[in-house]
Parts: sequence; structure tokens; C-alpha cells
Amino acid sequence: MGRRFADLLLFGVTSVELAILWFLTPAFTATDWIYLSQHVIVLVIAVTRHPPRAKDYSLRSGAAVFVAYAYPYAQVIYINSIPGNPVWPAAGFVLVTAGACWSFISLLTLGRMFGVRPALRGLVTTGPYALVRHPIYLSYIVEDIGYNLQEWNAGTVLIVVVGWVSLIYRIRAEERILGFDAEWPKYVSSVRYRLLPGLW
Repeated sequence: MGRRFADLLLFGVTSVELAILWFLTPAFTATDWIYLSQHVIVLVIAVTRHPPRAKDYSLRSGAAVFVAYAYPYAQVIYINSIPGNPVWPAAGFVLVTAGACWSFISLLTLGRMFGVRPALRGLVTTGPYALVRHPIYLSYIVEDIGYNLQEWNAGTVLIVVVGWVSLIYRIRAEERILGFDAEWPKYVSSVRYRLLPGLW
């Protein structure tokens, strides 16, 4: 029953996100179509994925997931209320597009192993996961930098910092759960960096 609820919740939240994206985007760019495709893929994953072998049901994990899902929308709401300043819009667009493409490839590679809460459905070690252990989170960081290069203010920077703290917590929580897989130590030794090659 827990698995069914989690899958229905993922399907419902993704459906709402998809509707928001569809109705609030005045004209779809290539990047918007990538985001749209990702949401459709997640809808399919929600109804086809396997139940996890282990899962983190803690309140802290749930809070981190909520913040990670909410902070991009908080940025949009804030910047619409209090306009910011452009820094380098062209570079920002490149980073947002690159992040969207990297996220799309990572999601396709992860496939039915994808989840919202930290869970163990198996290990993926190919594609982007052969370079860093959490490539989807890396794409979020690249996109956040891109959006703030397009337009930023102190509020959006603060929101991004809070979002990144939640991502770091999720990474640590996910790795605690993934550590139950017998192949995890071998994977960690071959892919040393969690998020930023050469740094962490």
C-alpha cells in the first residue's frame, strides 16, 4: 500500500507540475519541450517502477524533498513579485539549456530507478552516473546558476541557497540508503565525486 501511495503521489505531483508548465509557458522553447518531456517520462515511471528494497521515510527526508521541489517555483513567484537584475542572459540561457539536456539524459539513464524520497531500487552506473553519483542534482545547480544569470536579486539567491542545502541533505540521505546495496562500495570507489567533479 505504501508503494501504491508513493507512486500515486509522484504521478499526482508530476501531473500538477506538467499542468503548471503547460498553462504558464506563453511560447515553448526547445528547453521548455525538454522539461515537458521529462515530466511525461516521470508519469510513465510512476506507474511502471518497482517497489524499493529500502526507503527513507523520515520527516527530515520528507522536508528536504518538499524544499527541493518547491524552491524553483518559489524563485519564479519571487522574481515575478520583485523584479531582479540581468547579469548575462545569453550565458544564462546556455546554462539552463545545458542543464535541462543533462537532466533529461540522466533521467532516461535512471529510468524506473527514479524516485522522490531516498530509496534503493538498484544502482545505475552508466551514462552520466559514470561521471558523478548524482547527475540530476548537478543539472539543478547548473540551471539555478543559469536562471540567476538571466535575472536575479537577493531573494532568489537566498532561495537557491536554501534549495542547495536541501539537495545536499538528499544526497547524503540517498547515499545512506544506497549503501545497503552490495555493489555500492565498488561504485563509490570508481565514481569518487557526488556532485562536482574534482571537488565533492
